[in-house]
Amino acid sequence: MKPNSNVCRAWVAGALALLMTACGGGGNEDAPAGDTASPAASPQPPAAGAWAPALADTWQWQLHGTVNTSYAVAVYDVDLFDTPQATIDALKAAGRRVVCYFSAGSSEDWRSDFSRFNAADMGNPLDQWPGERWLDTRSANVRTIMQARLDLAVTKRCDGVEPDNMDGYANQPGFALTADTQLDYNRFIANQARARGLAVGLKNDVDQLAALEPYFDFAVNEQCHQHGECSGYSVFTTRAKPVFNAEYASNWVTDATARAQLCASARAAGLRTLVLAEALDDSVRFSCD
Repeated sequence: MKPNSNVCRAWVAGALALLMTACGGGGNEDAPAGDTASPAASPQPPAAGAWAPALADTWQWQLHGTVNTSYAVAVYDVDLFDTPQATIDALKAAGRRVVCYFSAGSSEDWRSDFSRFNAADMGNPLDQWPGERWLDTRSANVRTIMQARLDLAVTKRCDGVEPDNMDGYANQPGFALTADTQLDYNRFIANQARARGLAVGLKNDVDQLAALEPYFDFAVNEQCHQHGECSGYSVFTTRAKPVFNAEYASNWVTDATARAQLCASARAAGLRTLVLAEALDDSVRFSCD
């Protein structure tokens, strides 16, 4: 999903937090002890023999409904919790690679591990996404839960993971998250995934692409064509790391000429672009490949 970003508000929040610290103020009462970002960790090298998607790989993205396994694509991106093991096994038996989606930056009250979050871990609701709340990604408890989710991805034989909501600092999470704390968390998630032999994709977070590219094996983007944000992904494509892009605007669904122009732009930029229903339920699908 692509929540509404507000980098300005996030910058102000971070600046205020720093000012309060410098002046001896109490800071954010919700922040855990030692909430400053740790020194940047080095990228965890991919495990020997671990899979990573290729620049030319095609993909399908479906997070809701019974997964349509009939597409002749290299990579399927499906929900970690809701996708039956039999579906993952069938995809792999057919030669597909499976990327498993989970939210790394929000709680979702319908997930089986929701009770593991502490009240202090959860902040403001996500706009237009009922049941979801931003997480304090500095929290040790949140990080432990995410490690368990990565373990689940290994158990379910996922080849890679797509951790979502990796840009809480640029929204209104209800915590004093900053660009630095976001970098720290995203690097943590990436290194933990690679340590388990999983390929890991960077979801959106377009303002930190260059800083995070060394830690991630591919990127997943929503609506970079619509929002004029695709050019930054050259830091991935020039290093032979694929960018899997989804667009939802209705004109690309209904207007074949507009869609052809979109696809020409996507191909020129080396992006793997799909036009999908925003529900990601396979009700609409056009591929630029």
